[in-house]
Amino acid sequence: MEKRRIGQTALEVTEVSFGGAAIGGLYRACSREAAMETLQGAWEAGLRYFDTAPFYGFGLSERRFGDFLRYKPRDSYVLSTKVGRLLHPVPEDQVPDHSYVDPLPFALDYDYSYDGIMRSVEFSYARLGLNRIDILFVHDIGVYTHGVEKTKLHFRQFMDGGLKALEELKRAGTISAYGLGVNEVEICLDVMRRAPLDCILLASRYSLLDRSAEAELLPLCRAQRTSLVIGGVFNSGILATGPVQGAHFDYQPASRDVLDRVDAMEKIAGEGGYPLPAAAFQFPLHEPAVATVLTGTAKLANLTRNLELLDIDVPETEYARYRPYTVVQELH
Repeated sequence: MEKRRIGQTALEVTEVSFGGAAIGGLYRACSREAAMETLQGAWEAGLRYFDTAPFYGFGLSERRFGDFLRYKPRDSYVLSTKVGRLLHPVPEDQVPDHSYVDPLPFALDYDYSYDGIMRSVEFSYARLGLNRIDILFVHDIGVYTHGVEKTKLHFRQFMDGGLKALEELKRAGTISAYGLGVNEVEICLDVMRRAPLDCILLASRYSLLDRSAEAELLPLCRAQRTSLVIGGVFNSGILATGPVQGAHFDYQPASRDVLDRVDAMEKIAGEGGYPLPAAAFQFPLHEPAVATVLTGTAKLANLTRNLELLDIDVPETEYARYRPYTVVQELH
């Protein structure tokens, strides 16, 4: 599988990579056996970049990634995890509901400070059981997760101390790159106007349906040589399922407007002789600032189906036809 460079670092990642939310039990339980089978399938398919987070199953995803990768040659893959949430143990009946099924018995505290990020890295190393993390993403800092007032607090905390922690970790060789892992564009612009980033894991905001990143973020990434890791290419599922009853967009049931837009997109794909999910999966890879597209699933069959979408010919000229039906997200 082809590789692309992360920013101005020496890291290279495969164009398709594996995201770890589903094997942490997002929306449905995932057994250890299913997790290991799916990870092995990703490895055999040539994926060599793996992304996880403490949030995914409250430590469960990190543990499973570590168990799987521990016996792989360390220089043969790239691993990223995230900072910004610290876990603390709680009784089973006090485990919060964040849409993870059968997570580990922890609750979460947000902490984007110098000490919080340093502690988070130490805890991640312990859960992973590995001696190197390549990329750290600052997880869910912004209005989408926290609202306006708390974002002001977290942003100041990060700029006053958290950023220094990441710079120190990179300078010491503990990590090779750092950036943001978010679902919104505005916070990326706010940080990048003040400090350079190696990369951004951007979920759902540079897709066939939602091109919110196009106007300002993509030009800034090109200018600063910041790489994009693109998640959520199916926008919570609707670009994979089509405008069916119960289809989701942006983690919620799709509105009538979005259903109509995707219906029009399906007609374009049908006229072109290819399935809409193939166009959705391949779309971000036509942008030079994009280093990789994440695919995340807890089922080997779903992983295989997604990877087969890469083999379907979708002419690059087709993508302009979808532009009239795209949406741009406003800040919440």
